[in-house]
Amino acid sequence: MLNQMTITELQELIQNRYFETDSARGIAKTFLWLTEEFGELAHALAKFERGDPDIANLEEEFADVLAWLATLANITGIDLQKAIENKYIKDGGPEGVK
Repeated sequence: MLNQMTITELQELIQNRYFETDSARGIAKTFLWLTEEFGELAHALAKFERGDPDIANLEEEFADVLAWLATLANITGIDLQKAIENKYIKDGGPEGVK
């Protein structure tokens, strides 16, 4: 079994593999890729909801969305681990229903 990956490790993996091409593509075009991946995830979730799940594809689409989100964070200089800690952990996190 593989070791658990932290958010920081995921972001570093994506940066090491793709930063040069991602930063050259720019924010707007990268965001379009992310939205395309959300569409593919929506399609996979719809199949799951209909009772015709393709779990391997669903896993891939979740992974793709996370990777493209990490890409956007990398090219904008956002540390996702820090952002999540600040938003959801620091001072007990936000109150209310999410």
